[in-house]
Amino acid sequence: MSTRGPIRLATRSSDLALRQAATVKAALEDRRYDVELVEVETTGDQIQDELIHRLGKTGAFVRSLDEKVIEGEVDAAVHSMKDMPTEQPDELIVAGVPERAAPGDALVTPDGATLDELPDGATVGTSSLRRQAQLLDARPDLTVEPLRGNVDTRIEKLLAPGLQAEHEARTDAEKEKKGNTDNDDYEHPYERDVETWFSGLDEIERRALEREPDVEYDAIVLAEAGLDRSGLAHRVEYRKLSPEQFVPAPGQGALAVTSRDDEVGEAITTILDSPRTRVETTAERTILDELGGGCVAPIGVHAVLRGEYVHADVQVFSRDGSESVTAGRDLPAENHVSAARSFAAELADRGADDLIAEARRDDEEAEAKREEST
Repeated sequence: MSTRGPIRLATRSSDLALRQAATVKAALEDRRYDVELVEVETTGDQIQDELIHRLGKTGAFVRSLDEKVIEGEVDAAVHSMKDMPTEQPDELIVAGVPERAAPGDALVTPDGATLDELPDGATVGTSSLRRQAQLLDARPDLTVEPLRGNVDTRIEKLLAPGLQAEHEARTDAEKEKKGNTDNDDYEHPYERDVETWFSGLDEIERRALEREPDVEYDAIVLAEAGLDRSGLAHRVEYRKLSPEQFVPAPGQGALAVTSRDDEVGEAITTILDSPRTRVETTAERTILDELGGGCVAPIGVHAVLRGEYVHADVQVFSRDGSESVTAGRDLPAENHVSAARSFAAELADRGADDLIAEARRDDEEAEAKREEST
């Protein structure tokens, strides 16, 4: 490798994507490879007003990066695996699947409340069809509102109303204090003045104060891995959601490095690949591929390698969470791909196909209405 230039890794330009790509870069550099990150703006990054499930049908966060690899402009691309379509271009391989981070979801609230502790009719933010259906299945009274943006942006939208209300209250108290300088009985309601309070805020809280949110969220749901990799897990209040009740998206928490089947691809496999994570995520993506729901239907698939078996949990919901097909199965590790396909086919026959078809019809009808309105 010493005779060639640096390995060029394509990545999205969001903070989270850059942090993820940096871990891949560091692993390669530890083996004495020269690595350069190349930031690429994807279709998903450019279109900010579409729900994720509409973007995901065309691999909006993936294709732009992979095209750079196919065209030879870069050597490899770093993706969040859950964003990747199950069908990949023939020119590419998934060269590296590093060890997976926490695969589950996290409920983020201003005060650390659990899902059961949220008030009746609470507003929860997510643009994931899966999370929406799971939330409504657990709490039909909830109002689920769309939420897009980077991890820090979503958290700022959650924190903004409460912080702004507190800032206003503190400011009013300061004004009242100044107007009561001659009143010995006046008691100031806060121990710290506005300036001292502001100086004690975290950076993300200060940014939240400057936001003008359209929706006031009581909670939001994010991938736990995204919180960790963004360096925000210790700066917010959150509760882990049970991966048994809230089965994660296929590949959630895992990264995938795509490349061509060449010298660079071989090096990436040797250095980065986690056999355990590859088996687990392959089982998950095989089930998703066999079901054929993609980003159209609310589907959760989570697999864990346990000795000679891969235990897979699957949930397929209607979009309102009122109907579901759920099951768990131990798949033989030695033939986990064929076993995963058989498992998915059984789920399809048990009604998963009907739920996915219904979701697809809903999507087509919504698309037709949007076209009529334009």
